[in-house]
Amino acid sequence: MASDEDRAAKAKDSTPGLFEGLLVMLSSAGLESLGEVATPEGKEPPANLAQAQYMIDLLGVLQEKTQGNLTTGEAGLLEHLLFDLRMRYLKKAEPS
Repeated sequence: MASDEDRAAKAKDSTPGLFEGLLVMLSSAGLESLGEVATPEGKEPPANLAQAQYMIDLLGVLQEKTQGNLTTGEAGLLEHLLFDLRMRYLKKAEPS
């Protein structure tokens, strides 16, 4: 009978890029919430800072809970996406 570690390793090997795809999807939702994604008409949508903060927090939880269990590439991608979203959030949240 296969151990939990064996099953986890096999699942990871059969789903390359799946975790990275999840990170990009959550990051994209954060960008949309920040109003950084233009509509099909080319207009800038309004920002929803509360929703953007939620997406940033969610990615932060993923980073914390997966620490030590990610490949170098996965950890780097997560770090980059979080930094980018946080900086964009701070810029949008600045009082005008």
